[in-house]
Amino acid sequence: MYFIVTKVDSRNFVLKGDIAYSKSQTKIQSFENSYLVCEKGKSAGVFPRLPAAFAGFPLIDYTGRLILPGLTDLHIHAPQFSFRSLGMDMELLSWLEKHAFPEEAKYRDAEYARRAYGLFVDHLKRGPNTRFCIFATLHVPATVILMDLLEESGLVSMAGKVNMDRNSPDILREANADASAAATREWLTALAGRNYKNTYPILTPRFIPSCSDDLMRALSGIQKQYALPLQSHLSENQREIAWVRELCPSSNFYGDAYAQFDLFGANTPTVMAHCVWSGNEELRLMRNRGVYIAHCPQSNLNISSGIAPARRFLDMGIPTGLGSDVAGGVHTSIFRAMTDAIGVSKLRQCLAAKDEAPITFEEAFWMGTLGGGSFFGKAGLPGNAGAAGSFDPGYEFDALVIDDADLAAPFRLSVEERLRRTVYLSDDRHIAAKYVRGKALFG
Repeated sequence: MYFIVTKVDSRNFVLKGDIAYSKSQTKIQSFENSYLVCEKGKSAGVFPRLPAAFAGFPLIDYTGRLILPGLTDLHIHAPQFSFRSLGMDMELLSWLEKHAFPEEAKYRDAEYARRAYGLFVDHLKRGPNTRFCIFATLHVPATVILMDLLEESGLVSMAGKVNMDRNSPDILREANADASAAATREWLTALAGRNYKNTYPILTPRFIPSCSDDLMRALSGIQKQYALPLQSHLSENQREIAWVRELCPSSNFYGDAYAQFDLFGANTPTVMAHCVWSGNEELRLMRNRGVYIAHCPQSNLNISSGIAPARRFLDMGIPTGLGSDVAGGVHTSIFRAMTDAIGVSKLRQCLAAKDEAPITFEEAFWMGTLGGGSFFGKAGLPGNAGAAGSFDPGYEFDALVIDDADLAAPFRLSVEERLRRTVYLSDDRHIAAKYVRGKALFG
């Protein structure tokens, strides 16, 4: 016997509906009119008939609706949300100077930060993404405000105070390496007493051009002391790569400039955004060290970086997820990043790499769910935090309920066909319910 309810407060419950998730990088598994069990905030599996062991769990009946894993955004800039869509006819370095840096400088004003970050977090809560790797700014009070708001939202995130002590405008540059490292320690100290359940710090050197060697050495020490994961940018733009060669003549390639400071995978869980122009040597090092790639297809087009070789990432076995890279990207939804990843891979094959097969729908969906969601397990977060993006037993229970009634066709669609229409055609209004770690955010 089970009990049908409309909502639950416990983290033991059952959802009934049409369920789909990635079983592997190349296979989507779908279940019509089946049961998804949440036990203690984790998935206990999907069943065509509810096992007796879970018969006493409250059941929420979403018959006729799609139930999908929550999506993961591995790369987004919170302070840039305010000016998304502006400067989309510029390339990276010029865009940074005209739009990104002046806007980020405003976050020295805590009240401005509170208003802007409030809009950002409210938007994320309504969307399909449940997990995020987030860049803040170099300002400690504003970064703490952002993390407080993220914690209140119920979303799971890693957010980082940005480090930058060179090659930045005066309004957005820390005095020196010592000052940047001291501010990072101040930020970590401020977080220590906050008892966050879903929000975690991640070390965030903006990119090699904005971080001196002395700062990178200091961050390496902080990383080891606090056992922090790390996020940054890598091989996004050809001008940027040439700049890194000048700044770091002893490095063999861009990624090696991070590796020389022991900030590139191995014992430092690492996610690098873009990798549009990464060569084979750099990619092999990423694979060998387990460095994640945040593939950001829309941003790479918008700010003239190029088309990343995502097929090569997957074929080489490099862990790969998707990023919105707002405001280089305009849309926060990782559904949009999935469709863009497929589209740009077709362009790459047509224009530059005839031997590289385009990304399939199955691969794009995997990248946006389990591919990116697995980083949260690799990062060794406290509080028994683990991987997400799958409904296999043991994964943290992040789920979306999609009401796709107005996406219907005059012929019968399979669950997987409805999933494809949802990825391409849905928006936030189609999300009927959203669960993170077994807790309902709405619905």
